[in-house]
Amino acid sequence: MIYSMTGFGKSQKEAQELQIRVEVKTLNSKFTDIFCRLPKSISAREIEIRNYLTQQLERGKIELSVQIQKNHDGGEVSILPQGHIALYFTELKRVATDLGVTNVDEGALYLQALNVPASISQDTKEETEEEIEALWQVIYEAIQEAVAECKEFRAREGKIVEDKFREYIASIATGLQQVTEQDLIRMPGIRERMKKSLLELGLNEDFDKNRFEQEVVYYIEKFDISEEKVRLNTHLGYFIDILAEGNGKKLNFMAQEIGREINTIGSKANDSQIQHLVVNMKDELEKIKEQTANVL
Repeated sequence: MIYSMTGFGKSQKEAQELQIRVEVKTLNSKFTDIFCRLPKSISAREIEIRNYLTQQLERGKIELSVQIQKNHDGGEVSILPQGHIALYFTELKRVATDLGVTNVDEGALYLQALNVPASISQDTKEETEEEIEALWQVIYEAIQEAVAECKEFRAREGKIVEDKFREYIASIATGLQQVTEQDLIRMPGIRERMKKSLLELGLNEDFDKNRFEQEVVYYIEKFDISEEKVRLNTHLGYFIDILAEGNGKKLNFMAQEIGREINTIGSKANDSQIQHLVVNMKDELEKIKEQTANVL
């Protein structure tokens, strides 16, 4: 089965009043190239995550994004610790009174309370090892779900590519059949063209027939494309067989071999009709090469 290297998957979970969002995106690449966007809280797990992505997605440019946000359930949550601010504000008023300060500007005292170190802070509650491990398990499950969705995306894209491959190979096979049919009338044509050329040079029918036939045989051997046709037909069949394996590197190699035989047929044929067919086959082959670069 063919798998494309282009894929996308996402997952979302909730745990410990947190929203966890995971996205996985893959693109074609000759090698495995992984880029991870992770929160600091799970940065120590990056090697484990990379190993999992390599095992599951094998090859390509892989981008993973993990986002963790507090779940506010639609309500607004203040980051200001009101209890601390009130305490600082009250303490500042008491100190001002003790020092005999009159006409205290409470607005200025409030601003001063805000500037007291650590008066504005996030929740610094330390999580236990059990809570951290439980959170990681939820994140890991989200990564697994996103990767599974990405692989399904790759499979769907691969099915489309496989259908295109079969279409292009069938088109080249049709071109090869037309080349074979044209080849049957090409050789007699070569003989007649050579004879006509001799007559145009002023030679009469009394030239050495044996020598003429020897030259005809020489040119027929020089222009013979029988082996190339057989090899090309074999390569086309093998390409279809490799589709069942889903090996993109093998498909790319076979595409190069197919191109080699098509080029040889074009250079040896010395026939305008076959040259036209060769151009059409090369056009189909280019489409195959473009797609093999994106096959896993």
